[in-house]
Amino acid sequence: MAAITKTRPFFWRIKMLQVAIIGASGYTGAEAIEILLRHPQAKIAYLTALPEECGNVAEVFPRFKGRCPLDIEPLQMNKLIDKAKVVLCCLPHKISMEFVPNLLKAGLKVIDFSADYRIKDVKVYEKYYQPHSDKENLKHAVYGLCELYRDKIKDAKLIANPGCFPTGFMLGVAPLLKNNLIEKSVIVSAVTGASGAGKNQSKNFHFPNMNENFFAYSIGKHRHQPEMEQIAGEISGKNIEVLFQPHVGPFDVGIMSTIYCQPKENMTNEKLAQLYKDFYKNENFVQVLNTAPMLKDIAGTNYCHIYPAVCKDKIVVFSALDNLIKGASGQAIQNMNIMYGFDETSGLS
Repeated sequence: MAAITKTRPFFWRIKMLQVAIIGASGYTGAEAIEILLRHPQAKIAYLTALPEECGNVAEVFPRFKGRCPLDIEPLQMNKLIDKAKVVLCCLPHKISMEFVPNLLKAGLKVIDFSADYRIKDVKVYEKYYQPHSDKENLKHAVYGLCELYRDKIKDAKLIANPGCFPTGFMLGVAPLLKNNLIEKSVIVSAVTGASGAGKNQSKNFHFPNMNENFFAYSIGKHRHQPEMEQIAGEISGKNIEVLFQPHVGPFDVGIMSTIYCQPKENMTNEKLAQLYKDFYKNENFVQVLNTAPMLKDIAGTNYCHIYPAVCKDKIVVFSALDNLIKGASGQAIQNMNIMYGFDETSGLS
């Protein structure tokens, strides 16, 4: 009898994609590490952070004890360029622009988590953030909302990973905008967990203030609003006015967005549900529900749960996602999978 030989899966026969993370000591860095540790075709090659935030991964994040032996190191650009092919840039706004040009010049692909390459109108960006110092690369950046820009993402060298609030909003309203079913003014009320503020300390996000509390912030001036208006305009082909108001609640992760729209014609719940199910029928990570979503159901996943409903003469859409995963690191890995022709769900299912 001939010996039975076992063959390894296909992904073992190809070279692993080497991935670096700049800013690996933050919440999004930790989630990116978690996803990459289970990715069958990608490997963490280099982790960097500010010197005071460096150390063995298991010491910075005890959750990785026994699972990730790497160190988070102070950035050495030559070392990063030598080790990696793609970089997840988990840095604050403005700081990213100091690194991205050199990474691109070295031939690396970059997925940037900041807002530095999301807003195409420099004047609008500078109104909400600060002076822009990399206008040339801004021209070529691709907005990384996977479900809507997949064809452009495939060939991109620089991805502007979307904001967490805009992701929930755009996935919630895209079917209506694409089919020209609503008026040009949209209201969005969204609630995020405390992790949305990042690891930096703030008196409003200390436990005694957050516990048993709920409050609005950035009233009338949140920096994600122009991003929402830009992408909504691109999808609909006309100017869309977005009134966006965020809140924060006493939980760790998640964003629940409630989107209010004025329909152009009478709409039934049945017709609306079918519209959404048809629009997202081929999407792995958008699920259209038959009832309102709950944050517990999407926590720790790359899914966005959506429920559209007719309420009196309005369309109200509920959208729920994990702000650190589908709103940040998970979406970045999904972008990476598209860029390199991997199964889009790799590391994320």
